[in-house]
Amino acid sequence: MTGENTMQTISIAIDGPSGAGKSTLARSIAAKLGYLYVDTGAIYRTIGYHAFYSGIDPKDEAAVSAALPELHVELIYGEDGLQHMFLNGQDVTKEIRLPEVSMYASAVSAHPAVRSYLLEMQRGLARTHNVIMDGRDIGTVVLPDAQVKVFLTASPEARAQRRMLELEQRGTPQPFEQILKDIQERDWNDSHRATAPLRQAEDAVLLDTTELTFQESEAALLDIIRKRTEA
Repeated sequence: MTGENTMQTISIAIDGPSGAGKSTLARSIAAKLGYLYVDTGAIYRTIGYHAFYSGIDPKDEAAVSAALPELHVELIYGEDGLQHMFLNGQDVTKEIRLPEVSMYASAVSAHPAVRSYLLEMQRGLARTHNVIMDGRDIGTVVLPDAQVKVFLTASPEARAQRRMLELEQRGTPQPFEQILKDIQERDWNDSHRATAPLRQAEDAVLLDTTELTFQESEAALLDIIRKRTEA
């Protein structure tokens, strides 16, 4: 992204590992500030879901890349005010949250072709709206000129505990040990991939929510945003 949108719109980039609470916090704060919330993880999950149900090996870069021209991925805000993901005209918002899709999303997101395919979609939203965008490389790659950058994290154990409760509420429970193993594996994959690895931007504020409640995390994040946007 160039600096062309800095006078017109405000971009808030929130990066961090899986299960850090990025989506929940970003969605809540976007509603409070009247910003557009963009869950980039959901966009990658949509590509991962396609690989999953199509029987494509998500680590096979050639096979995944070959499928991209056939895909029409849309991010649409429904009457419920929530972000819905559409794949070739079908609402797959619920399907992309299946536990088995997580690893598919992580694998396909490592491919340069996938990242470049989705990059302009993400930047286009930031050019035309005030956005809060969360993901793994928003502050480092997607929106390097964002006015506010936050690296949100928590211990693997805390993230696994939160994820376990989330899955129970969705009716797809998994054992804590399996969730922790998956999170640790995804952390390693996301931070060691060759293209746009997960890392904290040099100008990002670190926010560790391990010991914080949701309300405390939200207050801390809002404080960071207000200080950066009012400066």
